[in-house]
This record gives sequence, structure tokens and C-alpha cells, in this order.
Amino acid sequence: MALTDAVLPLVSVVVVNYRGAEHTITCLRALAAELDYPAERLELICVDNASGDGSAERIRAALGERATLIESPRNTGFAGGCNLGARHARGSVLAFLNSDARPHPRWVSAAVEVLASQPGIGAVASKVLDWDGERVDFTDAGLTWFGMGYSHGGGQPDAPERDTARDVLFGTGAAMFVRAGLFAELEGFDERFFMFYEDVDLGWRLNNRGWRFRFEPGSVAYHRHHAAVSDVDGKDSARELYLLERNALCALYKNLEDETLARVLPAALALAVRRATARGDLDATQLEMNRAGEEAPLLSVPRPTMAGVFAIDQFVELLPHLRESRELEQRERTRTDADLVTLMRKALEPAYPLPRYLAAHDILTEVFGIGEVFGRPRRIAVLTGDAVAERMAGPAIRAWHTAEVLAVEHTVRLVSVNPNNAPPDASFEVHACTPKELHAHVDWADVVVLQGHTLQMVPELARMDSRTILVCDVYDPMHLELLEQSKQAPEAQRGADVAGVTEVLNTQLRRGDFFLCASERQRHFWLGHLAALGRIGPGIYDTDPTMRSLIAEVPFGLPAAQPHRNGPGIRDAFPAIGERDKVILWAGGVYSWFDPLTLIRAVDRLRAEHPDVRLVFLGMRHPNPDVPDMEIAVRTRQLAGSLGLTGKHVFFNEGWVPYTERQNWLLDADAGVTTHFQHVETEFAFRTRVLDYLWSGLPIVTTDGDSFADLVRAERLGSVVPAEDAEALAAALASVLYDESFAQDCVHNIAAVRERFTWEHALAPLLAFCRNPRPAADRLAGAAPLTEPAPLTLAQGVLRDIGLVREYLAAGGVRELGKRAGGRVRKLASNVRSRRGS
Repeated sequence: MALTDAVLPLVSVVVVNYRGAEHTITCLRALAAELDYPAERLELICVDNASGDGSAERIRAALGERATLIESPRNTGFAGGCNLGARHARGSVLAFLNSDARPHPRWVSAAVEVLASQPGIGAVASKVLDWDGERVDFTDAGLTWFGMGYSHGGGQPDAPERDTARDVLFGTGAAMFVRAGLFAELEGFDERFFMFYEDVDLGWRLNNRGWRFRFEPGSVAYHRHHAAVSDVDGKDSARELYLLERNALCALYKNLEDETLARVLPAALALAVRRATARGDLDATQLEMNRAGEEAPLLSVPRPTMAGVFAIDQFVELLPHLRESRELEQRERTRTDADLVTLMRKALEPAYPLPRYLAAHDILTEVFGIGEVFGRPRRIAVLTGDAVAERMAGPAIRAWHTAEVLAVEHTVRLVSVNPNNAPPDASFEVHACTPKELHAHVDWADVVVLQGHTLQMVPELARMDSRTILVCDVYDPMHLELLEQSKQAPEAQRGADVAGVTEVLNTQLRRGDFFLCASERQRHFWLGHLAALGRIGPGIYDTDPTMRSLIAEVPFGLPAAQPHRNGPGIRDAFPAIGERDKVILWAGGVYSWFDPLTLIRAVDRLRAEHPDVRLVFLGMRHPNPDVPDMEIAVRTRQLAGSLGLTGKHVFFNEGWVPYTERQNWLLDADAGVTTHFQHVETEFAFRTRVLDYLWSGLPIVTTDGDSFADLVRAERLGSVVPAEDAEALAAALASVLYDESFAQDCVHNIAAVRERFTWEHALAPLLAFCRNPRPAADRLAGAAPLTEPAPLTLAQGVLRDIGLVREYLAAGGVRELGKRAGGRVRKLASNVRSRRGS
């Protein structure tokens, strides 16, 4: 994304100094003079961490007003110094650069382009090379299972393959960028770390909350590695080792999920002790009882050897304070440990080449099953309000197969709040619960997939600040259905019911992280709905202009296996239907938005020429006893009876065929039919019964106007007829029943199309999302625009006001102008009062 100077964000660069004035001045001068980023959009902040050696005075004299110098009253380490600088920063982007580093001219601009073009990226990690630009200091991040971060490939020669942008778990504090709003949301670096791994912890927390940390090879810095540490550590590396050991344990404790931590922490503590004894080459068996008679000389232990032991001791000391941080991180996380395994690169990397240490590493990883820990399957709850039983309607069928497909890769629970559950055997967990019990399943899940009204039953999940990843299946535009279904209700009740269902959907559309719809038409419909609710803004659009990462087409599916008879079918249920009779099947319920009446009249016309025609309604009573018969079902029975068709040419199955037995009825039919009225519900409907026709290879006759009519026409799967045209419908039925050549062509074409609609294929977008689930870009905590609208100049303001005057006069004359001007004055007065009040 190319940025002009007018829209460039203000970038605040924070440099922390501690007794390294010479390096710091070199760094700040390079920032002030060598960057290609406009100086007026750059703020330089130097924090002197109570050096006490005259550093502050030297820096102030060398830089003058080109940098803001902040003097800390005490040394708070790199973490505390960066946080102090960030609190004084005005920029919407924070940049951190080590005082012993220098930037490439494009260090800032390359990073800002990434942040501006991809709103889901919360931070950018720079490519960091040694001072001469020959060897790698940082191009990728790795994290061991025991919490120690490292630069993957650090110390190796730079090479072209390292110039690939990629997501990382963390960036190095030596050179990195973070959105200021996100940095504040994360409460900055953890100052308890002082230095070392504060950058690991920040990146880990950032990723846990659903943000991305992006390595950008075009943003380059050059680093004198550890030049700023030598004065802190003294003659040996004990202090550095101590901080690395302690901070690794702190990062583990804060950021791992409960189940992972319970297995990893004991092993990590044991490994830290072995690392200490191996580092000091200590004989850890000298206190064994079988050596009690041996002389026990005084043991001299070097400071670096004791660093790990002291680290564990002080980790324990910090635990009461870390516990609160841990509770916050676990509460705010949206991603699982399993989600981040790939970002750890080589989690089982031992890191230290000491023989006794390596032996212990092998023992601990095997005994504690560390290799299995980070591969915990993701937990997904699929929620439905429909009855999950042998006899299932569309919503339950869709939820069932969603759970079935997801269970191949994840741990899945299908949860129904309907009291009429009697589920068949499944390869996944199936639970029945009351609405009040739903929260336990939501708390268990990493991702929740729901449909219908279930979100209203879990208020904590509906909250905008909920961290649970939510997938809303809006394949059923319930408010459009209700317009037809409630026609017989009193007007006031009908309006209230439609408004209520619309708000149910609005709640899902405001809250969801990913949406499923059934067709391209529906996708267009829901995109308009999302836009009206303000969901389609720059944050989501710039992340994915296609919006397919927000809403994807997931049609109703059908089984991959061909249907096979396993029980009685139509002729067994209705002995009056002979072996040679031609059977038209209405597969599904009879609801208000359908038009079975025209179909009855078409059969009445057809029987005169073809007395062997038979029409069968698969199910007249909904499998959920709470769903009453609709008025259209009553009228359908009455019309068939008045025409003398019932029991002769029209047959009603008054129950509902079990889902696992429906193929027996489909295989007895010669054609499938679906007819409906022309209205807005039809425009965006997805007739799931048509999929059963595809599955069983039945030629299809359908009314025009919905997405399946487009498919039938385009792929030549049958006939499409105008709405409420009995004559055209009778002719279409005759062609699929009695024109053998036409019918065979339809069957052939259906076989080719059928594969597109298997459940595995249909649910592919959901499966892909659940492999790497994230909050929608506009729901990321800490999200904020990088740039604010530029204030109008005086001339621009005058021109704008002249244009408004002309517009108001044209719209309503002097009266309209006076009304508008009065409103403007009241608004200005209100703003003045609010500023005085603040």
C-alpha cells in the first residue's frame, strides 16, 4: 500500500540509554538524519535510565531539540524504560530501537506500510543484522517448550531466503514496531522482566489475543549485539543467565493454557536445575547415601552455575504477582496453544549442547509427553436449537454434519437446547442441555459455531468484549421466512415478532468473527446487512477486500457416499402406488413460503393424460413437536381432497421419515419437485430438499426465482417453471417423467454436479477457518486507526461552508438554512460546555 505524506501516521521512536551515551548518540543522529520518513511525522524519544554517568547531559547537548530526553529517576531496565518512553509518546505507531543499533533509511517506512495495509497486524519485527550487515541477528523467532526465545538462524550469514515476510511469535526489542493503541491495551512490556524476553512475552500475549506479528525484511536495522549489556553484567554472564532463566519461567506461566502449563511447568523447572548443574559440571550424586563415607569437601559453585537455581527461587517469589497477570491473559486470549505451535518453529529445540543436559531433556520430554502437549486438538462447540434425533429437520441436519466434518481434525461437541433430543450414534460428543447450561459448553470451547436463536441464550458470548471465537451460521434468513409464516398473526404481534427475529440476527452480525451463508445470493444479502451495521469498515476491508475471510458460502451438503436402500420406501408406505407408477416426491415439510397448491393443480391436469402419475409428500408434520402445522399444510390437504386426488394421485406421509432412512423414499421416486411463491424469501432461500434430489439422482422441477433454479437451468438438471403456473408445471413434470431421453440427460448432468455439494466440500471454508481461527479484524482489542483526519485549513473550511449554504438553500430555501444553522450553533455550544466540564 503506497502512502502519501498526507496520510502517514506519526511514529514515535523510543530509545533507552543506560551508560552508553556514545552508542545512543550515534543511534539518535542516524534516526534524525538518515531515514526516508518525513521528519515532521517522526518523534524521537530518548529515555535515560538513571545512568548517573553524565549520559543525559551528553545526549541533550548532542541532539538538542531533535529528540525529547526523559530522565528516569531509577533504572527500570529495558522494559521499564520503553514503557516510560511510550507514555510520553504522541504517535499512533511506537517504534523501539536499541541504543546500540542504527536504522536503514527505510526502517520506518517499510514497517509503516505493513501496518497501514494490513489492519490485523499489530506489530512488525524488523530484520536485524550485525553492525556490518553480514550476519543475522534476527530474521525469525523461535520458542522452546520451556519458555526460552531465540533468533532462528541467529549468527549465520545473511542470505536471500531470509528476505521472506512471515508471521512470527515475537520480534526482537532491538528493532520493532507496535500499534500504540495495542501496546496500551497490552499494558506495554512487563517491567518485572527488567530485560531479556520482555519482547518474547509481549509478542506471545499479542498473538494470544488474535493479533499478528509480522516479520518485514524491508525494515532493516544494524545492531552491536549486547553492547548495552556489558556494563550491567560485569565480569561474568551470571546476571544475564539469571534473567533469561527467570523470565522464561515467567513467560511460560503467564501465557500457556491451564492444561499445557500443568504438564510443562514441572518439566521446565526440573530442566532448569539440570541446566544449572550441567553448566557448572557439578556431580549431582555426591549426596547419595551410598557415598556417605566419602570425604565431603566444601563445594565452590560459580555464580553462572547458581543463576538457574536463583531464578527458580525468584520465580516463586514473583508468583503471587504473576498470578493476576496470568488470569488476565487467559481471560483475554482468543487463540490456543495449538494455534501458535507453528510460530514456535522448533518447540522441542534443546538449546544447550551439554551432554548431561541433553539427556535430561530427552527424559523430561518423554516422561511428561511434551511432544504431545502442544498438539492439543482445538475444541469446537456446535450449538443448535433444533432437535437432534433420528428424525431431524434442516437446522439439526446441518449442525450434525458440521460437527461430523470438523471432528476429523478437532474435538467437537454438538450441543442442542431442544428438549426433544434422542441422537443417533456419532463419532463426536452430542449433548442435550437447557439454555442455562449452555455457558459450560461455551466456556469449554475455543471456537463456537451456532445458528438460529442460540446466541441469545448465552449473554456472555454475545458481549462485544467476549474473547471466544464465534462463527455464526446465517444460512437461514429467519426474518424473511417469518414475513410469510406469520401472515395470519395479528398485525401488532407480527411486527413485533419480525423485529425480534431481526434483532436476533443483528446481534449475531455485530458479534461474529466469521459467517456462513448458503449461496452467492445470500452472501450479497448479508454483506449489505453487515455494511448497514457498520461491520464493513477499513479494518476488515484492508485485511481482505474480498470479504471472504469474514463471510463464506457454505451451502447445505449431501453425503459423499451414494444412497443405498436399507429399509421400506414409498411403495411400502403406500400400497396403492404400483411398481410401474411414476412418482413425484416433495422431499421436506410444507411451510408457508412454499406453493404446494399449484403443484396439486398441475397433478390434477397431468392425471388426465397420465393416470399413473403419483405425488408423495415426504413429511407433513415437523419432527419437532413444538412446531405447529402451518396453514398452508391444511389448505394443501383440503385442495387434494376436493379434487379427489388424495389416496389416488396424491399421498401424504403424516409423520416424518427418519433422516437415516430418507434414501429409501428418494430411491422409489422418479423426480423431485419444489414449488414456491415469488417473494423476497424466495430470492434468498436455499432449498435444502433439492440436495436430496441431487444425492439420489432425481431430475428436478422447480419454480423460478431462487438460487437452485439458477443451478437447475445452468446445469440442465431438470426444468424451471414460472411461479403459480399450473399448466407450465404440468408440462415440466411430464417431460422429466415421460421423456426418457430428457430424464437421462438430467441424471447424467446431476452426477457431475453432485460432487460440488458433498458435506466435506461444502464445509471447506469453515474447516479452513477453524484450522487458524482469529477474531475479525474490527474486533481485535486495541485496534485504532493509525492516522486521524487532517484538520481543514481556513480556506477549505470557508469553501465547505459556502457549499453547504448553497445546498441548504436549494433544498428548502431560507427556512432550511436557518434550521441547519441553528443546529450547528447548538452543537458548537454543546461541545464548548463538554470541554469546560472536562
